Amino acid sequence: MKQDVGSTGYILIINHDPAMRQTVGRYFSDHNFLTSCVSDWSELKATGALPSLIIMDQPLGLNAGLDRLRSIRSESDVPVIITSHRADDVDPIVNLELGADDYIVRPSPRELLARTRAILRRRQIPRLVRSPDREGGGYRFGGWRLERRSRRLVDPNEKSVPLSKGEYALLLAFLDAPGRPLAREQLLRATRIHEDIFDRSIDVQVLRLRRKLEAEMDAPQMIRTERGIGYVFALPVERY
Repeated sequence: MKQDVGSTGYILIINHDPAMRQTVGRYFSDHNFLTSCVSDWSELKATGALPSLIIMDQPLGLNAGLDRLRSIRSESDVPVIITSHRADDVDPIVNLELGADDYIVRPSPRELLARTRAILRRRQIPRLVRSPDREGGGYRFGGWRLERRSRRLVDPNEKSVPLSKGEYALLLAFLDAPGRPLAREQLLRATRIHEDIFDRSIDVQVLRLRRKLEAEMDAPQMIRTERGIGYVFALPVERY
C-alpha cells in the first residue's frame, strides 16, 4: 500500500491492547500508511528496515517504558510517540526529556494520525537553509568542537556526543549568535519550519541539549537563561 507524505518505511505500533492495535492499524491503513503492529517488544523481529515512526503505549511500569525509550534513543533518532491510558503530571515531562517526540493521553486514531503527519512532515523539510560555502568547517567553544560536514559534536576529551536533528539545529542556532540573547520564538524558527499545537516547548529541547553540554545542570555555563527573553550562548565561539 502506498504511504502518506512521501515517507519511506512504515509506522510501528506497539500496544498490548489487541483492540487498540487493530483500530489504529486499520485507521492508518485506510489513510495510506503502511503499518506493523505488535503487542510487545519481544514480538519485534529485525527486518533490516527502520520504521519511519514508532507509536508505543506506556506500560504499567513507568521504568520499563523509560528503559525502552532510552534503548531507542541510544541507537536511533526515529520519532517516537508515547501513548497512555492515564493522566499523569510526571510521565509526559520525563518521556519528553528522554527523547520522545510527543506524549498523548487516551488518543483517538484521528489524533494519532494528525500528530504522526505533523512529525513526519517536519522531518522531511530541511531545518536550516544555508549556503553551500558554509556547510564545511565548524565551530570551537570551551574545548568542544562541532563539525558541520559530519554533524558531529566532539567533547574536550575527543569523544563524540550524539545529537538528534533537533538538538543539532538548536546548537547551530546558538553557535551562530554567541553572546546574543535569543527569544524562544527565534529558536523555534531555527529548529523547525512548520509550527502547530502539537509541538513540545522549546524549553524541553534546550534542557535536553544542556544535559549533553553542561557539567553542572544547576549552574549552566554555556546555555544561560535570559529572564523574560529566552536563552543566550555564553561562551566565546571560534569558526574554522
